[in-house]
Amino acid sequence: MTTFTSPKLVQEFLELSAERFPEKIALVCCEQRYTYKELDRKANAIARALRDLGIRRGDRVCISLHNTYEAVVSIFGVLKAGAVFVPLHPTTKEGKLHYILQDCQAKILFADPLADIANIVSAGNSSASAPIKFVICGPGAMAKVKQLDNCIAFESLISGHGDAPLERSNIDLDLACLIYTSGSTGEPKGVMSDHSNVVFAAASIISLIGNTESDVILSTLPLSFDYGLYQLLMAFCFGGTLVLERSFAYPAATLKKAESEGVTGLPGVPTIFAMLLKMDLSSFDLSRIRYLTNTAAALPPSHIRALGKAFPNTTIFSMYGLTETKRTLYLPPEDLEKKTDSVGIAIPGTETWLEDEKGNHLPYGSQGELVIRGRHVMRGYWNSPDITAKRFRPGPLPNERICYSGDLFRTDEDGYFYFVARQDDIIKSRGEKVAPKEVENAIYALPGIVEAAVIGVHDEILGEAVKAFVVTEGKSISEKEILAHCRTQLEEHMIPTSIEFRDALPKSKNGKIVKKLLIQSEQSH
Repeated sequence: MTTFTSPKLVQEFLELSAERFPEKIALVCCEQRYTYKELDRKANAIARALRDLGIRRGDRVCISLHNTYEAVVSIFGVLKAGAVFVPLHPTTKEGKLHYILQDCQAKILFADPLADIANIVSAGNSSASAPIKFVICGPGAMAKVKQLDNCIAFESLISGHGDAPLERSNIDLDLACLIYTSGSTGEPKGVMSDHSNVVFAAASIISLIGNTESDVILSTLPLSFDYGLYQLLMAFCFGGTLVLERSFAYPAATLKKAESEGVTGLPGVPTIFAMLLKMDLSSFDLSRIRYLTNTAAALPPSHIRALGKAFPNTTIFSMYGLTETKRTLYLPPEDLEKKTDSVGIAIPGTETWLEDEKGNHLPYGSQGELVIRGRHVMRGYWNSPDITAKRFRPGPLPNERICYSGDLFRTDEDGYFYFVARQDDIIKSRGEKVAPKEVENAIYALPGIVEAAVIGVHDEILGEAVKAFVVTEGKSISEKEILAHCRTQLEEHMIPTSIEFRDALPKSKNGKIVKKLLIQSEQSH
């Protein structure tokens, strides 16, 4: 095995792998293949171009591109220039995009060719926002670019610049990226991740999965989603190959790609795995997949068991994380059968515990808010000292900060963690607390249920009534059958008072079910 030098900065993930494996295929994207040497040189050229455009150490550069080669080299080009990259989904709505551009005072935006470039340029150059230059990626952008000031086509940006590396200007305490997260209410918040945060988190996850340079990861998760972003960062850190797909919209084609590329790692979210479980997988040779990972939302135990049967020779990593700490908990695969509904223990090199509302540490077997301590605890929220102080508080040692997750967990006598609910998701019905996740898990255990989401709705008698939204798989399942099943699984106050069947549940760009939209639809009735 090749000697491995530990990176200190995020751009070194690419640089060190380019030194070790210059001719190895690092990226497979849009039917094209790119070596580590090619990507490193292209990122150098982008860094030089950004410097010529006035980008300096610590400046913010937004990257609003689909999962493309251009997005990958832009991320590393920004880092090599000593700047901070801000990944955004290319379908981000105009108002939210303008808010983020203004909030982080972006100097440059890499925009998708299909975006409304003229409108963005106009808004971006308003007095309320930072002056920005737009770099438009991909074919079809040239015609738009020629008609607008402050616009440069991606191909033009990097032409005429050398591909030698720039002199290093930053250290590991500098910010590497801002990842904007909406949360349940309010404006988007930019989570500040410095280089040391990202390097530690990537190394910890790599160690628990056991990644090596022979691994081939297939990711359909957007690079704007920290889970998707880290598939890129980790693959380049350990010198593997990333097969980057735009989405999981065509599952059969994606699985054919996994087969042809010899994929060994498949990261997903519950909606992706629900789609996989509906398919006949016997027509695909997926024997080289050695592990599956899940985070963003917990997998229902019934889906974990079904995945174990569908992928009998594959290791399943059920995990929990939040943007403010990247990854936090993982269930050791050897514990999967006996603790299926747990998200496990702290990732390597970190500590976690539960506290009550008064800040008291709780013993095993209790329920409370998850608190996280480790080098992966991010720096706070950009331009938001008040909410930073609420989430990131003093730790047990002088001058350190720990993260209060805002999530309720319980632990068993062995110290394993079980997700209960977001604190603001708890339903109070008949004077008792109901954790939506517990009701959802009971519903998922009924064969034929594809998706389930549970919310509280106003009720004059109960205070809040428990309502379930479900998506079924072809076969007819009645409300009566679901309620009868729930009565065998749940206490009386947890049983839904109503069931609404839908063809699909609203989801974020990251594949999470968006309960806020379900709540809004109920309130509008």
